[in-house]
This record gives sequence, C-alpha cells and structure tokens, in this order.
Amino acid sequence: MRSRFSAFAVGDASWLLESWHPSTRPDSLELDAGLRWYRLDILSRSRGGMLDSEGVVEFEAHYRSPDGAGSQHEASRFVREGGRWLYVSGA
Repeated sequence: MRSRFSAFAVGDASWLLESWHPSTRPDSLELDAGLRWYRLDILSRSRGGMLDSEGVVEFEAHYRSPDGAGSQHEASRFVREGGRWLYVSGA
C-alpha cells in the first residue's frame, strides 16, 4: 500500500501497473500531473499478515490540486502471489 502511494506521489505509473493484479490491471495508466499527493493515513487493515494470501487496507490519501486540497478514502483489496502483494480493487 505504501509503495503504491509513493508511486502516485512521484508519478511512477510503471510501478502502479506492475503492482496491480493482472486480472484487473488496465492496459495503460495516465496520472493527473496536477495532483500532488502528500500524506497517507492507514485507517485499518484486515488480514494481510505474513501468513495471509489476501488483505484489505482502508486508507485516506491527501492531495493538493489547482482547485485546492482534497482526499481519497478507499478500502483496497490485495492478494499475495509469488511472495508479492498485488492491488486488486478498491471500494
């Protein structure tokens, strides 16, 4: 989760695609250059421990844009495959 937030913060679309599960990954990703992501608050975590194969992270990510400050609140679902956590979906 934190590495994906960092990728948004620095505009690394390739890492976002690489860390996205193939079953839900888009063919390409265009990031909004007008958003500046600056803070991630992890609100809760369900599963996602060392022995788990899936987990959910609820977070709020804060950004600034030309229109002012804002945030995105999401519960992201991840699965572990081949020892790597992959983003599946958000709600």
